[in-house]
Amino acid sequence: MDFDVNTWRIAVTLAGFVLFLLLIKHSYSRKRKTEHQEAAMLPFLDEMQESKRE
Repeated sequence: MDFDVNTWRIAVTLAGFVLFLLLIKHSYSRKRKTEHQEAAMLPFLDEMQESKRE
């Protein structure tokens, strides 16, 4: 099998796409749901802490 530049480009593109799909799967997994909920509340926690100081 002859590997030229285009074959390497295809391989790198496919590898990047597979890694992207794995990242999406990891980000939206059920195990990370609580971390996402905690991160979503961070702006409100800052506001609550500021209002307690006043």
